[in-house]
Amino acid sequence: MASEAVRKILAAESESDKKLADARKLRDEMLDKASGNATLTIQKRLGEAAKESDRIRQEYSKKLETYRENAERAYRKKLDEISSGAEKNMDKAVNAVISEYF
Repeated sequence: MASEAVRKILAAESESDKKLADARKLRDEMLDKASGNATLTIQKRLGEAAKESDRIRQEYSKKLETYRENAERAYRKKLDEISSGAEKNMDKAVNAVISEYF
């Protein structure tokens, strides 16, 4: 009778160890799967962020080019006005000098 009780205790311990090993294995599989899913999700989000960053960069590059073109036009216009004014002043000064001496 005692040997039967010992056999049952040993069998229960063995079954308990087996269930614990199965539970650990299942836990490890779930953690590996979750880790893999997290890695894929992170990679996907990083890819999306890179695409969005490129889109924004291109948008700002276009805006910068437009701003640069507008600034260039304004600069050229102002330079032409200054050059024209300087030329007129030069003509007036030359005419004034010529009329004073001739």
